[in-house]
Amino acid sequence: MSAPQILPGTPNAPLLDVRGLTVAFQGESGEGVAISDVSFSLKRGRILGLVGESGSGKSVTGLSIMGLTESPGHIAAGQILFDGLDLVKLGDDRMKTLRGKRIAMIFQDPMMTLNPVLRISTQMIETVLAHEKVSHREARARARDALGQVGIPEPEARMDGYPHEFSGGMRQRVSIAIALLHQPDLIIADEPTTALDVTIQAQILSEVQQLSERYGTALIWITHDLSIVCGLADEIAVMYGGRIVEYGPVKDVIRRPRHRYTDGLLKSVPAKNSRGAHLFQIPGSAPSIFAMPEGCAFRPRCPAADDICRAIPSLRKDGCQTHSCFHPVAGDMVE
Repeated sequence: MSAPQILPGTPNAPLLDVRGLTVAFQGESGEGVAISDVSFSLKRGRILGLVGESGSGKSVTGLSIMGLTESPGHIAAGQILFDGLDLVKLGDDRMKTLRGKRIAMIFQDPMMTLNPVLRISTQMIETVLAHEKVSHREARARARDALGQVGIPEPEARMDGYPHEFSGGMRQRVSIAIALLHQPDLIIADEPTTALDVTIQAQILSEVQQLSERYGTALIWITHDLSIVCGLADEIAVMYGGRIVEYGPVKDVIRRPRHRYTDGLLKSVPAKNSRGAHLFQIPGSAPSIFAMPEGCAFRPRCPAADDICRAIPSLRKDGCQTHSCFHPVAGDMVE
């Protein structure tokens, strides 16, 4: 029996509901599947941490939600329901009205957001005016205030500079400010604080948490840094080989990982009680989308793998968590 449909706008309706998303890329050796049957939902005001190694499919997931998957990539199957709208079926013109206004993305490389030949003020003001009918003065004031929120000193003066006059970290702060301009319903942040020092990073994290609490903004935070997810997110989705292999409340997953890959990631994090000891590392490397192992993608690197792992495991419920491991980890994580 299928689950009852929840209408958008009702208290329990998710703002974002991704169902069976599959994204493929055409290569010289054939087609590779970068995202396979990915499903998750996110309510207003909630923060989801999307974690995993490079090549696990995190960024492709974010780009697909934004409608920015370009050739040779394409969405092969699935739905991306945003407040009841299936973004997969929307045309480019309709998506443009949502991008920046209701859905915003912060890229790891700020130069994917900033035009190098335009002043910062021009780019931010145009972003405001593209979606709202306000005066040029009001748009400039909003841009200045947004720069101040993300820690740009003397924002009134600095906003008339060009991107090349800013350091890499300062450019990233500007791109974050642009994403915050319209107080969007959903922000997808792809490693946005990698280039920032820890003080500014803490400031940005505090700002996005307040945004979520104050305006009900939902946030997908894509990162390699599990320590950020622990202090920021409500739920965590662990990706490997283009699939979500573990999902659940962040406190439960961190304290009691079930999938062997999640367990390996957590053991790789430096701990206060392991000073001077060699860090644990997962052997091998993440697979190519054009050469996925048979069955469980983590099988060649997993210490518990056996013949049953040559089948593709399905997600199964385990308490508050779901995971796709034939040989789940038992017991709580040692703190």
